[in-house]
Amino acid sequence: MPVFDYDPPERFVAGAVGQPGSRAFFLQARGQGRLTTVGLEKFQVAALADRLDELLDEVLRRGGTQVPATAPVALTDNDPLDVPISEDFRVGAMALAWDADTAQVVIEAQEAVAEEEEEFEPSPLLEPAVLRVHISPAAARAFTRRAMALVAAGRPPCPLCGQPLDADGHICVRLNGYRGRSASQAEGGE
Repeated sequence: MPVFDYDPPERFVAGAVGQPGSRAFFLQARGQGRLTTVGLEKFQVAALADRLDELLDEVLRRGGTQVPATAPVALTDNDPLDVPISEDFRVGAMALAWDADTAQVVIEAQEAVAEEEEEFEPSPLLEPAVLRVHISPAAARAFTRRAMALVAAGRPPCPLCGQPLDADGHICVRLNGYRGRSASQAEGGE
């Protein structure tokens, strides 16, 4: 099982490549002359950001004075993903932990395992890869802010059903299957 361990990374970010509606999402860690890029789904980025914020808020509530309430401006990272963007593995499961001894957040992203591989006795040669990152609470807040902005930058939601709108509309369940028109069609385009 390859373990890509960064304690701490020089950079740890979520990013996306492509146009809204067809973006590919990644987590990327860089440090010690290495770059690890793992692919995941948009909902996984959103869930990681939400849970990370909840974890930090809980540590802060319990008296974790080393945890900032908001992301420090100095740690803002709006740069694109590092290139080349070469996916080391696809994420299946993620875990978060607070390491009280080091006052760091530990994030683990484990490689997705095909169902047929799970049926057999696990072999050490077939164990999934893991990306493990140890970051400060301030870096975790900055990661969360960037990840939430990344998720929010997608397609706008339908005001009726909340599903993402495509440029040519979508089949809205609230309109009983009627395909809503886009702004260009409404202005007399068709």
